[in-house]
Amino acid sequence: MNWIDNLIFCVLLAGGIYWFARNAQKIRRNILLGRALDISDNLNERWKLMAKVAIGQSKMVVRPVAGILHIFVYLGFIIINIEVLEIIIDGIFGTHRIFAFMGYFYYLLIASFEFLALLVILGCAIFLIRRYVLKLKRFMNKELEGWPRNDAAIILTTEIVLMSAFLIMNAADGVMMSYGKLSGGILLPEFAEAATKIFGEQSQAGKGLYFPVSAYLTGFLPSNPIALHYIERVCWWFHILGIIAFLNYIPYSKHFHILLAFPTVFYSNLKPKGKFSNLESVTNEVKLMLDPSAVPPVSDAPPAKFGAKDVPDLSWKQLMDAYSCTECGRCTSNCPANQTGKLLSPRKIMMDTRDRMEELGKGIDKNGVNYSDSKALVGDYITAEELWACTTCNACTESCPINIDPLSIIIDLRRYLVMEQSDAPAALNAMFTNIENNGAPWQFSPADRLNWKNE
Repeated sequence: MNWIDNLIFCVLLAGGIYWFARNAQKIRRNILLGRALDISDNLNERWKLMAKVAIGQSKMVVRPVAGILHIFVYLGFIIINIEVLEIIIDGIFGTHRIFAFMGYFYYLLIASFEFLALLVILGCAIFLIRRYVLKLKRFMNKELEGWPRNDAAIILTTEIVLMSAFLIMNAADGVMMSYGKLSGGILLPEFAEAATKIFGEQSQAGKGLYFPVSAYLTGFLPSNPIALHYIERVCWWFHILGIIAFLNYIPYSKHFHILLAFPTVFYSNLKPKGKFSNLESVTNEVKLMLDPSAVPPVSDAPPAKFGAKDVPDLSWKQLMDAYSCTECGRCTSNCPANQTGKLLSPRKIMMDTRDRMEELGKGIDKNGVNYSDSKALVGDYITAEELWACTTCNACTESCPINIDPLSIIIDLRRYLVMEQSDAPAALNAMFTNIENNGAPWQFSPADRLNWKNE
């Protein structure tokens, strides 16, 4: 690469990083629209949980086929970043395979990258078949129509194309190395000699070396050195610019979970599933009722809102969960309400929360921090019918691969309906009345509770 290429590369790289940081900051701002929540307890347990669930993918393999394929893609994404680091250094300084000085270890790394690239291509291809050919039921839900379904196709296809470019780049480079040169024209005969000791003698020109997968592509390449050089350079630029474009695509995509899955798991709810939090304001009122001599606290602050009407009423953790959702649909496929044909889809709850955040965020960008509109999460995005279909069984929370908790959002939205709007199903209103009048959910007075003994 000449200095003009280096300059162009540096400008594009800096621009890509800046644009990503700008969009990531907007997402951070949107998450912090939520109310404050202190989650700083049990740090050792949280680190262990993140290592097991987020890094170790322990909940993904509950469904073995999807889990193993996801591990292929996950490992490819993590480990091949080492190769991306080399490309970036080469692009900045005009070098070629700067890490080659590591010798045998480098050859083994490149070989592992190639196998991982192949596994990523295989995994993404099967994921596409499952979604668009086999049409698995959980990918056919109404909430995935339009952009969400297209988003999945774009990201899977992009990963296949990027990994293919990587392998073709290596194939072209390998052919030129077999002639004792790198594509940059640097003589490096010991490079091919050392690689041959590991991977065996070449059966024919252009095959073998340390490219165990891309070697099978060399038969489709021309033997002309100039043509090979251009193929290698085009694939090199396409691969790295594709990665920069991919980096800037994920803030607009469900695939931001690539980054947020780790803090989402770290800040998981460690309390027993099914244990609901109490509203402090309600707890204080009950204590005052039980102790008539207690003096109510004096405060000039306006009374707190009960439950959540809109995303600012939810906690930052709940909003981060919404951005972390990858729309895999395991929560919805395990939801008994959804299985029986009811309107509720826990995946839609998370998607609607994220969409509402995005809408508020764009309004803030355009009109300032005091922006508000006439919309709300309850009513405009999520209906009361969806909320009351939930049985609070926690199947959605248990099945989520990264411990997202849709139920906590459902409960907070329900609290708003009941305690702010007095909007609850007739059966629940009857129960509330009985508890208020009789101290129990049954429709008879406390004095009659033991009448059954005399029957």
